[in-house]
Amino acid sequence: MSLTAFSDWLYETPFSTVLRETTWAIPNLQTIHILAICVIVGSALATELRMAGLFATDRALPNVLNRYLPWMKWALVVLLATGLLLVIAEPGRTLNNTLFWIKMALVAGASLVTLRARRTLVVDHADGPDTVARPEASRGLSWLMLLVWVAIIFCGRFIAYV
Repeated sequence: MSLTAFSDWLYETPFSTVLRETTWAIPNLQTIHILAICVIVGSALATELRMAGLFATDRALPNVLNRYLPWMKWALVVLLATGLLLVIAEPGRTLNNTLFWIKMALVAGASLVTLRARRTLVVDHADGPDTVARPEASRGLSWLMLLVWVAIIFCGRFIAYV
């Protein structure tokens, strides 16, 4: 089955129809989706700027990560749930859109780096302050990750126009 045929089938399902025809469903889903994006990008901004040594430098990195990564994780769950419902409501607009797939790849990569790989940079010392095994490339990765999150926002915003 092609992606277009799948989109057409999904569009015709009763659940998709209910989502589209309920006047408050899509605006509320979009609002929750955008709020989840705000939480994720805000948390990414705090953690990545800390990794770059520009924010909360008076705080141990594990404290900053432990404060913001759970917010990111739960916001990502909300983001994926609302995004799935938005795709079900309007599958032709999203599934056949190259920017949508670029956004999905960027979200997957950024989430993996932010929620998993960043934790491996933290080394906890019982006898002293927490430190980071941070080569100079880590600062570059921090800025790259911030650019990726901004690219995700732009891709999501421009899905409607492509």
